[in-house]
Amino acid sequence: MTHLTRRNLLRTAGAVSAGALLAPSMLGAPLFVPERKTQRVVLIAMAGGVRTRETFGMPDNVPNLVAMAKEGVLYPKLRTSNLGHFGATMSIFTGLAEARGIRENARGPDPTIFEYLRKDLGLDKGDVWVTTSGGAQQVNYSYGLHPEYGPQYGANILDGDGIFNREFEELLERWGKPKAADPEEQKILERLRRGMGKGDAVKDAEQQARVEEYILNELTRGTSDIRGAAAGDRKALRLARNLMSIFKPKMLGVVLQNADIAHSSYNGYVEVVRQNDAAIGELMAAIREDEELATTTAVFVCPEFGRDADLNARRGLDHGDGSDDLRTVGCAAWGPDFKQGATVTADHKTIDLTTTICELMGAKAKLAKGGRLSGLYS
Repeated sequence: MTHLTRRNLLRTAGAVSAGALLAPSMLGAPLFVPERKTQRVVLIAMAGGVRTRETFGMPDNVPNLVAMAKEGVLYPKLRTSNLGHFGATMSIFTGLAEARGIRENARGPDPTIFEYLRKDLGLDKGDVWVTTSGGAQQVNYSYGLHPEYGPQYGANILDGDGIFNREFEELLERWGKPKAADPEEQKILERLRRGMGKGDAVKDAEQQARVEEYILNELTRGTSDIRGAAAGDRKALRLARNLMSIFKPKMLGVVLQNADIAHSSYNGYVEVVRQNDAAIGELMAAIREDEELATTTAVFVCPEFGRDADLNARRGLDHGDGSDDLRTVGCAAWGPDFKQGATVTADHKTIDLTTTICELMGAKAKLAKGGRLSGLYS
């Protein structure tokens, strides 16, 4: 028997309004749809401008994305409506085509997927996170300024190139990586905890212990030591992996950007794509190896837009020719409720992700303009 919950009540509201409650036995089907298995979502904005040609068009570059697609659903032709990195990435998280200048750095008026989920589902701030590769603009993805939503419904945000590098470099140089809770090391942990959202995610002793475990994992697993190609992106994905393993949040956004090296180096860009795929593979392995996460977690990976069809004079790739290479991206979706090995070529847009994920989780993106990804569910 299917029980009445907030989630399946929302999903059947349309049927109820059409009179489904009047004679359910005559409909030949249960009144409420079965509860979906998905309880948490990871949304990776593979931003920085990534062409499908170098991902699913060259599967050796992205074996982990290819594996995701084989176990889930591939959308090879999602359209994007904005050519600036900031605005196009913001569009993924708001479900609206966001007009943003490349140097603009301000919160927008539109609510994000994080705000929709927190408000509709009553989630705590500790349930919703964003990890980023670094940069002043990226903190703006955690919430907007709409009067019905705003910071009280925002996500915790961790900058992969900040909190475990610059802010605590002096502490780590002085005391080293904590291994035991002696008095001096405990002071380090206390200061680190205060640096994480100023205590917003620390609600009780149990949560505090999990924060401490998370910090120790970051320090001992070498997140702050990552260097080289895609370092910022790899840190953001490492933070995401450890957050999922320890906190098991309901919603986790990840924002990448290092692929923008493509302007000056095609080879450097391809290396970033490969490194990001490897880091996504580490995140997916952590999810698959955790019994709870493996059966309850959905993962979406989508670039914000692609790249020009042809190399520039520097033997790099810009983004401004209006070609299909630029305006069409490939998205992979993996999860317990999704089809396996399906490819959907129907007309969809990157702004459809917010509405699709909100519906999946039982929330409503009421101000978003996106549709829903078809052919997703098994």
